[in-house]
Amino acid sequence: MKSSSSILTPFEAHIRDLRKQGISLRKIAETLNRERGLSVTYNAVFSFLKTREQAEKRPSLFYENLPRDIRDSLIKQFTALWTYGSTGIEGNTLTLGETVKVLELGLTISGKPLKDHEEAYGHAKAVELIYDLIQKEKISADDLFNLHRCVMQKSPIDSLRPIGNWKRDYNGTTGVRDGKPVYMEYARPDDTPKLMARWIKEFNRKLRSATSATKAVNVYAWTHLSFVRVHPFFDGNGRIARLIANLPLLKCGWPPLLIALARRAEYIDLLWNYETAVGVIKTDNPLLPLSPALASFKILLREEWRESLRLVEEARKQAALR
Repeated sequence: MKSSSSILTPFEAHIRDLRKQGISLRKIAETLNRERGLSVTYNAVFSFLKTREQAEKRPSLFYENLPRDIRDSLIKQFTALWTYGSTGIEGNTLTLGETVKVLELGLTISGKPLKDHEEAYGHAKAVELIYDLIQKEKISADDLFNLHRCVMQKSPIDSLRPIGNWKRDYNGTTGVRDGKPVYMEYARPDDTPKLMARWIKEFNRKLRSATSATKAVNVYAWTHLSFVRVHPFFDGNGRIARLIANLPLLKCGWPPLLIALARRAEYIDLLWNYETAVGVIKTDNPLLPLSPALASFKILLREEWRESLRLVEEARKQAALR
């Protein structure tokens, strides 16, 4: 038996026209039954219009209109590549093939640390959470805390290193400047809650602004660099930055932008160059100051995004050949 939605779809324009005239749902149902030979109730008309309204408000997704098997395969490809690259940048030793085996088959890879398996599972779970967040108009601190719980799910509990909350101790990174090793601190733990309140407010303004390829890269760059500049968690900041920076892209129908493990050294150098150029962030500082290093980072992002766009195009070509 056909659903009321499929029955009423051919008459959507007529239904909307009657509704614009101020005609009640009951009268619309009676008109359709009389003029179109249907047998629908006013509840069916209400449900149909409600469903159409929800569909119009829902963000379009990069895998829409693909056959289910191709769509599912594409999503799995992105999850595996995303997890392999992002955890690998942080030192995970699983290969891409091993990552697929862990995520798809639940296998344990001999000779590889348990930590690497747990990181892969946690990151894949965080990717699922990002897809869930597509439907939200705004994100909150709790959403970021949930992402942190995913990527750090097996970490030991420490009062100064909370999981699912802002850092409570100083953190930083060591690099080289003028041929000498330098330790660079991130935001002070006392400044972090205020900075992240500002960051979340600004991020929510940008959530639907990735309306072109250029804007998408710009939004990703702003999100990623401003987030890691604060470094709000004791650990896991890079993985979360590469996750949350993709939410605006996904909400606007673009595929995720993934940083390949092969470009790890270049990527880390670009982050270091930007962060050392703009200095340690204070409570009232701009979240993303301008710097020549920002342009270099965007070039890498544009180059890396091409592979994601190619994967989607290949999936659409495969579907068109059927």
